[in-house]
Amino acid sequence: MSSLRDSRLRTQNALLPPSSVPDGTRRRILEVALRLFASEGFHGASIRDITRALELQGSALYAHFPSKEHVLAELVHLGHEVHAAALQEAFDKVGEDPVDQLKALVRVHTVLHATYPHLAVVVNEQIFALPPEFAAPALASRAQSAALLLHVVEMGIAQGKFSVPSPVATAAAISAIGVRLPYWYDTSHELSIDALADIHVELSLRMLGASPDVK
Repeated sequence: MSSLRDSRLRTQNALLPPSSVPDGTRRRILEVALRLFASEGFHGASIRDITRALELQGSALYAHFPSKEHVLAELVHLGHEVHAAALQEAFDKVGEDPVDQLKALVRVHTVLHATYPHLAVVVNEQIFALPPEFAAPALASRAQSAALLLHVVEMGIAQGKFSVPSPVATAAAISAIGVRLPYWYDTSHELSIDALADIHVELSLRMLGASPDVK
């Protein structure tokens, strides 16, 4: 499974969210590093690999990032920040019904992981290659997102709309559905991203003991 995933990520363009980094050399460095880190791993991709792909001198890269760790830290922080902001925006746009909130969160979570598979892989796998002080901002964003989903699950339980053996375990399982997407899904799949999001919403509601058409 991993080799198939890695092969697919090598041949696809590594995309960053449009507004996350301004166009220019810094963005180009991050996009190339993102592709290499996703397919080869942080330790498998060198600064030389990145500069060769960019046709840059090492000094040009170091003018933007002091080290390879700083490049990875930027990507990991960016991915977590975009994800947390998108979840919060989706949550804020719906009303106070936890069912609607859950649907909105799952949909955004699915769309982001399906649209930006390279970033999802780097965020979730390569963060462990960072020193603790470099990973801390991203982990804070991750905790924020996890707390938001858990809050929605607990509110649904309190209102009698959800029924689960463990709120924490169920919230983690719902998150894992999206996290696993880069391991099997790409945009050439017969399922569109929107259709996939609909399926994930249904699966999540079933995990929560709620009918997919619950109001």
